[in-house]
Amino acid sequence: MNVTDRRPLPRADLQLSVLGIGGAQIGGLYRAMSDANAAAIVDAAWQAGIRYFDTAPFYGFTRSEHRMGNALRKEARNEFALSTKVGRMMRPNASVGEFEQGYCEPLPFRPEYDYRYDAIIRSHEDSLQRLGLPSIDMLYVHDIGSMTHGERHAHYWEQLTKGGGFRALEELRRSGLVKSVGLGVNEWQVVDAAMNEMDLDCTMLAGRYTLLEQDSLALLNRAAKAGHAIVAAAPFNSGLLVGNGKFNYDEAPEDVLKRAETLNALAQQFDVPLPAAAIQFGLAHPAVVSIVTGTNTPERIASSVAWFETPVPAEFWQALATQGLVAEGTPLPGLN
Repeated sequence: MNVTDRRPLPRADLQLSVLGIGGAQIGGLYRAMSDANAAAIVDAAWQAGIRYFDTAPFYGFTRSEHRMGNALRKEARNEFALSTKVGRMMRPNASVGEFEQGYCEPLPFRPEYDYRYDAIIRSHEDSLQRLGLPSIDMLYVHDIGSMTHGERHAHYWEQLTKGGGFRALEELRRSGLVKSVGLGVNEWQVVDAAMNEMDLDCTMLAGRYTLLEQDSLALLNRAAKAGHAIVAAAPFNSGLLVGNGKFNYDEAPEDVLKRAETLNALAQQFDVPLPAAAIQFGLAHPAVVSIVTGTNTPERIASSVAWFETPVPAEFWQALATQGLVAEGTPLPGLN
């Protein structure tokens, strides 16, 4: 595979590069980042042939959208695909500190959850202004679900259903203001529920369909049949599969660490870098159109590209299945 390859969305006039870059780190996730470094990351991705870029108002409390727009504005708009997210209104607030909700040096705007009709429409307009671009291709509902909202999930879900949030997405798509709508979440169950409410074009599912975790396989099978594309984000499960011990943005539990060690041992038997297997794994599923990963340095773009294009022998994938290290029925590269 080459990072310059593109896959079409079945339900939208849009193609994504099979490798995309996420904008959370560009917004200062866990560590501060300069404007120059953020621009260099996007430029390095562009030079490598990557043409799909994702951001969100929440990342750096609007900082990521500003930086992504600044970096991409010099490129021809029809040469790349861009996604951002709705679900949090960013309210001016001078009390925002130096580190909030995982972000270093966030801008002075505090996120406020709002999935209602007016908020979705306004959020889309605000994002266009921050990006400084004439259009956004893909609009994801950000972090809806019980993982984020706990016992408040039903309240926010009702904002999407009875409060007009889904209706706003349909209107934006129908009017041509966006080409594709879906969810941008870390839990597959809420995607399954959303598919019962409206026809989704493309969803970004972070960390739930990876070499380490395939509980979402039934959802992806349903999505493939419906023509609902999946962007598989966070293929390293927050870094565990590149050796940093993080899982779901936290310290990895012991059982997950052992599973990662087993996968790494098998990869070593076949002289395969585990990150190469991890970044290539998801694209074997027919629903998946792109793999999205983040980075905090331009140099790591080159690492991701190298892993993505590293040949992985079919025997490795076969061993994964034979040893029961992936869920039964999981599509694997070169075997399906």
